[in-house]
Amino acid sequence: MADFKTHVTVAAVISVPLAVSAFIFGLADINDTILYGLAGILGGMLPDIDADESIAIRIVFRLFATLVAGLSLVIWLDKMSYWHLLVLAIASYFVIRFPVQWCFEKLTVHRGTLHSVLANLLFTAVAVPLAYHVFTLNAQTAWGIGGFIFLGATIHLILDELYSVELSGLRVKRSFGTAMKLTDWEQPFTSILLVIGCGVGYWLSPSPDVWIELFRLS
Repeated sequence: MADFKTHVTVAAVISVPLAVSAFIFGLADINDTILYGLAGILGGMLPDIDADESIAIRIVFRLFATLVAGLSLVIWLDKMSYWHLLVLAIASYFVIRFPVQWCFEKLTVHRGTLHSVLANLLFTAVAVPLAYHVFTLNAQTAWGIGGFIFLGATIHLILDELYSVELSGLRVKRSFGTAMKLTDWEQPFTSILLVIGCGVGYWLSPSPDVWIELFRLS
């Protein structure tokens, strides 16, 4: 299995040039280019959020906790005093950062369902409506972010499979086949939940027609 540094480095090496290429070919502006590059790097971390001791889970939950705290400020800005808002934001952060993360760690197994192509689709299905509805980005940018998250997460799976083969001795490790998989067939209930999540996420997402038209015109 590749380490955290390798996952982030390779995801960046592939995602950033692709994001810059989108800018060069007129498919993204400078802000979109930065967001796409960051999305690819984030995607390169996501499959390891089911590893309790990984750097990825700490980074992702810190980002998520910060997002929830920020949203609580925006939602309750005109309804609470500044002191109450501050307490709410801090409480929101720590609730996500500790009890929610703890529950997530207890419910997930490393290289389980969240370490699969189906999970990568779910990451995309969450990212697109989040970018569109919460951060009010346009449909093109939202789908671009989702696409780069899927790209980075898929790069992660491929790297883990490549690291399962020792080329020097032409030996396949026992971990081979546990990374790049459609889903974890030993967890059918969780897989069904992920499929439902993908469906709901797509239903909440804007139409991807804008990208279809862009490729049709290019």
